[in-house]
Amino acid sequence: MNQLRFTLLSILLLIVVGCQGSSPQSMEILHPDDSTTLIKLQRHQYYLLAPIEENQREATVVLLGEQNEEVEMDLRLAVDSVDYFVPIPIPRGKDPYTIKVVGLSPKAITWQRLQLADSFDTSHRDYYRPSYHHSPAYGWMNDPNGMIYKDGVYHLYYQYNPYGSRWGNMHWGHSRSRDLIHWEHLPPALARDTMGHIFSGSAIFDREGRAGFGKNAILAYYTAHKIREGKQWQAQCLAYSTDDGLSYTKYKGNPILTPSDGISDFRDPKVFWYEPNDRWYMIVSADKEMRFFRSEDLKRWEYVSAFGEGYGARPNQFECPDFFELPLEGSGEKKWVMLVNINPGCPFGGSATEYFVGTFDGETFVPDTEPEVARWLDFGKDHYAFVTFHGTGSRALGLAWISNWQYAHLTPFKQSRGANSLPRELFLFRQEGRTYVGARPAKEVEALRKEERKLALPPTLHTDLTLSDALRDLDDSFELEVELTPSPKASRVGFVLSNELGDELPIYLDLEKGRIVMDRTRSGLVDFGLHATPHERERADWRTGEGINYQNDFALATWAPLGICRGGRYQLRLFIDRSVAELFVDGGRIAMTNLVFPRKPYSQLRLFSDSATSTIHSARLYRLGL
Repeated sequence: MNQLRFTLLSILLLIVVGCQGSSPQSMEILHPDDSTTLIKLQRHQYYLLAPIEENQREATVVLLGEQNEEVEMDLRLAVDSVDYFVPIPIPRGKDPYTIKVVGLSPKAITWQRLQLADSFDTSHRDYYRPSYHHSPAYGWMNDPNGMIYKDGVYHLYYQYNPYGSRWGNMHWGHSRSRDLIHWEHLPPALARDTMGHIFSGSAIFDREGRAGFGKNAILAYYTAHKIREGKQWQAQCLAYSTDDGLSYTKYKGNPILTPSDGISDFRDPKVFWYEPNDRWYMIVSADKEMRFFRSEDLKRWEYVSAFGEGYGARPNQFECPDFFELPLEGSGEKKWVMLVNINPGCPFGGSATEYFVGTFDGETFVPDTEPEVARWLDFGKDHYAFVTFHGTGSRALGLAWISNWQYAHLTPFKQSRGANSLPRELFLFRQEGRTYVGARPAKEVEALRKEERKLALPPTLHTDLTLSDALRDLDDSFELEVELTPSPKASRVGFVLSNELGDELPIYLDLEKGRIVMDRTRSGLVDFGLHATPHERERADWRTGEGINYQNDFALATWAPLGICRGGRYQLRLFIDRSVAELFVDGGRIAMTNLVFPRKPYSQLRLFSDSATSTIHSARLYRLGL
């Protein structure tokens, strides 16, 4: 194991509450000029704790890489004040060790606040950090990638910046779990290097040893990203692991695949097995389409075909593809599913996950839908980069990143920013002759239930029913399950979560428009996303139905068409986890994921049915926890 990876491993081995300082003689700070600083470490501890100020420009910090080469990292080092600290691992056996910083004034507060320590405090201070959704111990996280299930262990890799809570310095972060619920944080598996950032990709296990790294080696495919001479350069690379995914060695022959036509957006390789041809295939996002490649040895790849031009929501950047077969529920028929994460392109602005269902013969993917049809895997504003685990057999299990590129860097977090959705299992179903992909919570999620509360309700709902104590002691981490049949005369039926500060989250069936709606315009903090939108979108006050014009990417209502449900009787299953709201309707035929930031936990539940009597079949609350 190389020196850098050893020091990253020490992050997990030495986590304690508090930081142990060091004597001043351990560190010497020199300023040879106004923009360059040398930090000389004479007696090593495990970390240099760097102070971060998020609204500052990035300074360049030069560290030793995996092959003792110099690698540049970008840190928003503190100039006037300190928001938080991040640990820079110090290689062992390098005495003295020098870190060079370029682009930070000698007058910056950083030089007074740097610390050497043998430990780093990862206890959480972010009020809105989810309690049972996976999120990093510290730093920034976006796309999940490289996910693999092997020998009873789920490995979750993800786009990760260990040097700050905004995007940058892309590594593959790493967590693992045996139950998809309890996650162990591990050192980053792949670190940014001289080829650039480590962008998204996938992982497989090579049972036959076709790649030449041994049988059952785990192969990780990722995109190297760099700016060269002012232009973006992206290429596909390979790394391999022989210790069950704990550490990876980058293939000396990288890159293994570059675009023949020189396009700059060429990323996020997803590798899959196609049994009829006894071949491994790779699907790669290539600007506004997907391209298929195939290989015999998992290192040399030949072009097969492309898909996407003119299809779906257009024109949008294709990213983070996935490609797999699913059986159609109630039938033996199988279909191929292509997931396409697009940005921008969400019906409500920003990023979203689109999908296509069709056939694949080893050469060409043919969708069942017409080019202008766009289908969405999730109807919320905060669901992106959904991809599935490799190695789960017939189960299509996956995770998404809960955020939106319109405001991801503005959300009210500091120590860690970014979370994953609950694990979801995808399925195919038909409604009125059309084929759709549904997403339901994986069965493993039920292990989160610690206490059940059956709500005492009348069999029929007349206008309004407030349950003031229903959410008591749930700490804003709960599951609500309501099953209801709207009256034929009702126009709106649903419920509202609220608190004493007036924050409220209505979720209701809008039967006049045939929609289910989640309205977060008054859900708590909503104004951090104030940006002019490129076009006006329909928004309405949920009480009156009258249009309102928010110039805010966050403060809006999201909705999904009820036509893809069976109709008549509806089951609504809502998960609340501090800043996360995940809604599932009719067993996952509709999924809707949104961030919410109530100023205090939601403490009141109100059910309502306007101007008519609707039937409540059941209502349950579950206290959730790890």
